[in-house]
Amino acid sequence: MRKKFAIILLTAVCLLEAGLLLYQVPAVHDRIYWRLDEFQAEVRGYLYPHPQSISTPDQARLAMMQASLTGAAADSAVLSPTAGATEADLPTVTPTATRYRPTTPASVTLPFAQHEYQGYNDCGPATLSMALHFWGWDGNQLMAAASLKPNHDDKNVMPYEIERYVLDQTKYGILIRTGGTLDDIRNLIAAGFPVIIEKGLIVIEGNKGWMGHYDFVTGYFDDKHSLLTQDSYLGPNHTVDYDSLMYDWRAFNFIYLVVYPKDREKEVTDILGPNADLETNQTNTLNLALNEAQSLQGQSLAFAYFNLGSAHVSRKEYIDAAYAYDMARFQGLPWRFLWYQTGPYFAYYYAGRYQDVIDLANSTLYAQENLEESWYWRGMARMQLGDRSGAIDDWREALVKHSGFAPALDQLSQIGETS
Repeated sequence: MRKKFAIILLTAVCLLEAGLLLYQVPAVHDRIYWRLDEFQAEVRGYLYPHPQSISTPDQARLAMMQASLTGAAADSAVLSPTAGATEADLPTVTPTATRYRPTTPASVTLPFAQHEYQGYNDCGPATLSMALHFWGWDGNQLMAAASLKPNHDDKNVMPYEIERYVLDQTKYGILIRTGGTLDDIRNLIAAGFPVIIEKGLIVIEGNKGWMGHYDFVTGYFDDKHSLLTQDSYLGPNHTVDYDSLMYDWRAFNFIYLVVYPKDREKEVTDILGPNADLETNQTNTLNLALNEAQSLQGQSLAFAYFNLGSAHVSRKEYIDAAYAYDMARFQGLPWRFLWYQTGPYFAYYYAGRYQDVIDLANSTLYAQENLEESWYWRGMARMQLGDRSGAIDDWREALVKHSGFAPALDQLSQIGETS
């Protein structure tokens, strides 16, 4: 009996060791790791439940701040939720049709040969790699990821990080704009420029399965009302219909990124017309968000208000932005939303609402710790509230999550602390 038990134990140990060795193989690791991470998240969610949407503002504190507003700031109250705001108080007009008008050929498919499936959390590096490969780049997503997300567990790569990588580490140019339309995508593709967009992706029905995702658009078919994408998660030559695209794209303020050879920059700016100018684009994005906030309902309305907040942040109109974000939070946003967009941190911080920054960061980090931006902004708010040691701890933790994270390094340097 002892001999049989010893054989079973030895076999189990050998299988475990073999499994651990196999797990180290990159291809195997990337396929399995996300499943383990999801399982850990499920266990954590069961033991320490968190809401399935971003928390709403503290109504008592918000009412006090509203009462203190004077002058121009008080004019922002037109966008401000009251303490008793309900869905019935918000616009319920049926959404307008997709903003699309034919200005280009009925269909265009750009030649594309090198699709890349993403590694774990690597939709940003993988999508960027495909975009660069289109123009002849000889790198790969692992090279991009090493710079964009040195921490393998980092959950997101921001558009500005992609921009810096392209400008600093490749020979190509890049343009990022918001408030995009199907016309913008179609016009660029018709001229030979594929487009990266950031959008929502629902893996599991409901807010629980919502996450942010980059997609690479290489064609369109007006007769089928669909775009052709090279999706790092769903696969090559994946089609998505126009209306679904607009709904998912709205979650990220209709942002789009165009990579191009630097000697063709004028072609890109000519295609975009007035939106090539950054300030004009910010104004157009603000107007689009205002219009949508007056015409949409449900989850789309929450996205529209969030976009309105982000448009105000881009113009440094932080009090207006804070109220727009309040409206989005009252309407309800997926719980992962601040993994990908940090506009509320800017708005609440520069509007002097430091506790709101801390509250949002706490709820975000409670569900996911590998978000350097949330650690950084919590540190910023803590410093303003006199918690120097807490701020230092948060900035150092941001550097643990993302080595070399410049904003955290800068703050530590300014107060004479080391990383």
